[in-house]
Amino acid sequence: MKFNIEIIASAEKVWSILWGKESYSAWTAVFAEGSKVETDWKKGSKALFLDSKNEGMVSRIAENIPNEFMSIEHLGIIKDGKEDLNQVWKGAKENYNLNEKDGKTELLITMDSNAEMQAYFENTWPKALYQVKLLAESE
Repeated sequence: MKFNIEIIASAEKVWSILWGKESYSAWTAVFAEGSKVETDWKKGSKALFLDSKNEGMVSRIAENIPNEFMSIEHLGIIKDGKEDLNQVWKGAKENYNLNEKDGKTELLITMDSNAEMQAYFENTWPKALYQVKLLAESE
């Protein structure tokens, strides 16, 4: 699946909105209220993408090229405080590409998804990208 948006801001600004502690929670709230992430964003690091109940995805940062590219590999889920790595999501990638030109940044998201979640992502990703745009262009 692919989703993109043009943002009138530098790639550095968009990057800071995507991965900043407070701004991350703001734009990902469209996926789950109270969204948060526990990671240092370094390549190879573990990442927990959690909702307000501390449930969500167990992942790893597959690649991090600041202001250009982030790749997240999903490993499984966390539910009731337990990690389950034998999930349909194992190995699924979520990639963030930033391409800056003439004071604008194109943000392109490519991701693996199963058919069951496709309609959800087609509805939700555009809303999330619009939030990133609002945050990046307003600051």
